[in-house]
Amino acid sequence: MNRFTRCKQWCILMLLSGASFFPAAQETSLLVVGIMQDGGRPQLGCLKSCCKDTRQSDFVSSIALIDSANQVYHLLDATPDIASQFQLINQSLSATYKFGSIFLTHAHVGHYTGLQFLGRESMNASNVPVYTMPRLERFLTDNGPWSQLIRLNNIQLKALRADQPIQLGNFQITPLLVPHRDEFSETVGFKVKGPRRSFLFIPDIDKWEKWDRLLANEIEKVDYAFIDGTFFADGEVNRPMREIPHPFISETVSLLAALPRVLRERVYFTHFNHTNPLLGTQHPARISLEQAGYHFATTGTRLLL
Repeated sequence: MNRFTRCKQWCILMLLSGASFFPAAQETSLLVVGIMQDGGRPQLGCLKSCCKDTRQSDFVSSIALIDSANQVYHLLDATPDIASQFQLINQSLSATYKFGSIFLTHAHVGHYTGLQFLGRESMNASNVPVYTMPRLERFLTDNGPWSQLIRLNNIQLKALRADQPIQLGNFQITPLLVPHRDEFSETVGFKVKGPRRSFLFIPDIDKWEKWDRLLANEIEKVDYAFIDGTFFADGEVNRPMREIPHPFISETVSLLAALPRVLRERVYFTHFNHTNPLLGTQHPARISLEQAGYHFATTGTRLLL
């Protein structure tokens, strides 16, 4: 059973069961269409137990914005799993929706390389709006195969500026600069406001203390916060973790220790590395954190906006 089939079956079961986190079909909402770090699971080259069972696979981190009033959906990031994620989105909707646009966070492989499937070798899309920050725009324009997508009008680049909101149908989307390993582009997260609710999406950041904002303050401003949960703790991979300085979930929880439960309940960890032990739903630390109010993003979860 491949991972799309598994996700599709899971979504159908949730719909049939009337699970409470699925809003009515006509409601504007967000849909989680991936939760993994760039390399996915199973990850190339990994022969450990975390990757041996290919049934334990999932898509790379991404969120779809479902604008039901206008019957269109948008994507936050273009992952290598974009084709299966398109299918997952359409299977979850009660009508045929148009594919609208893509908002990119940065130029690491899990977040933009899905653009290649918009080219003539695959979808051969026509002028899909792709929203980017300035450095990322230059990177795509100056380097193939991305430049070919622009030249052949498969995609149309749209400018983003930090802290300047874009109004797109039922959504207001604001890029927030975050510190990360910016070899080819700057890195942003997004704050998204729907008609009723809002959320924060920061799948990648180096360490929270490097940010010029306080995470707790940003959580207070939104209804949901999808944040970097790449690693649980130090020592998960066999290389110096200072080379990949994501905030450990253990660090984030310590940072947010003073938050009241009502705010902790807004937090959804996402972008999990394949080695993260908290991918196991029965792991004691995950159970403890869930009891404290924290959530772990799950592919197929749909939340009202």
